[in-house]
Amino acid sequence: MKYLQLLSLAAFIATPAFAADKPGQKPAPAPSGTYVSDPAHSSVFWKVNHLGLSNFTARFTKMSAELVWNAEDPASSKVTAVIDPVSVQTNYPFPEKEDFDKEIGTTARFLAGDEIRFVSRSVKITGDKHGEVSGDLTMRGQTHPATLMVTFNGSMAQQPREKTPKIGFSAQAVLKRSEWGVVPEIKSISDDVTVVIETEFQPPQTKSE
Repeated sequence: MKYLQLLSLAAFIATPAFAADKPGQKPAPAPSGTYVSDPAHSSVFWKVNHLGLSNFTARFTKMSAELVWNAEDPASSKVTAVIDPVSVQTNYPFPEKEDFDKEIGTTARFLAGDEIRFVSRSVKITGDKHGEVSGDLTMRGQTHPATLMVTFNGSMAQQPREKTPKIGFSAQAVLKRSEWGVVPEIKSISDDVTVVIETEFQPPQTKSE
């Protein structure tokens, strides 16, 4: 049984420990440790359905996260992420009429300018490269449970150009804006908000390339 568990963990952390410089072989996986998000290779965007006709999309340009990674036991890993709501970019097509980004990011009926923070509480492994990260999401000063559906994209002990460890994830969550009191009276858009995250983690103070 212990041997099978080790095999499952090896599959989840993505890579056998082969030397990275051998052609045709995968690089060794990133070791356990504390990592931070690489801003050059991280993004957060969200979408809401409009009248069943289309999905209105926007993104946040300022996000940071810290990952305490346990390569031997990924389920015991922890993550904290912070988003600046004022960094929202909607690409609203009529900026001469309305500063829609400012309205979404700062006004009381939307994000109120308050920091958005996610703190993980548990990690559940659901497949070789899939898991559910559950935790507390604080938005507009209100904290409620939220779950991220996470795909582990892989890791490497030494990124070829930067020569430092890297770990990559994709994540998605569906939130109900009404739970955080975000303009529930607006009926033209869906209550469900889909949040999509793409990120690479690296050791602190690493210069990205």
